[in-house]
Amino acid sequence: MARHIYSCPLRWSDMDAFGHVNNVVFLRYLEEARIDFMFRLAPGDGSPSFSGGSVVARHEIDYVRPLVHRHEPVTIESWVTKMGAASLTIAYEIKDPDVTYVRASTVVVPFDLEAQRPRRITAEERSFLEEYVDDGMTSAA
Repeated sequence: MARHIYSCPLRWSDMDAFGHVNNVVFLRYLEEARIDFMFRLAPGDGSPSFSGGSVVARHEIDYVRPLVHRHEPVTIESWVTKMGAASLTIAYEIKDPDVTYVRASTVVVPFDLEAQRPRRITAEERSFLEEYVDDGMTSAA
C-alpha cells in the first residue's frame, strides 16, 4: 500500500492561547494534504479527474498529542480506506518520524458542480485511488 506524503508548514498564526496548534487548524492541514493528494492525477496529462469538484461529507479526528509551533514542517500521510461507487474515505496521520499528533479520516464525495449533485467515481479516478488503498479495504463498484 502506498501512502501520499505531504510536508505541511506550520504558521505562527496556527497556535492558540495554550501555545499549541489549535484543533480547528488541523482540519486545514488535512484539507491541504487531501487537495495535494487528489489533484496529483489531473495536472500531469490534463486529466479532468477530480477537477469537477468534491465535497466533504464527514470528518473524524483523534487528537493524540499537542503540536507546538516550530520552523520544520510536519508530515501528513494519506491513504484510502474505503471506496464506494460515489464516495471514498481518506485516512491520515499527522506526524513526525517518532510521534503521531493526529489520526483522522474524511469521507469525500465527488461532486458535479454544474448539476449540483454527487457523481460516481470515474474509472480513471478509481484506478489512481487504488494505488493508495489500505490492505483491508473493500471496494464496491
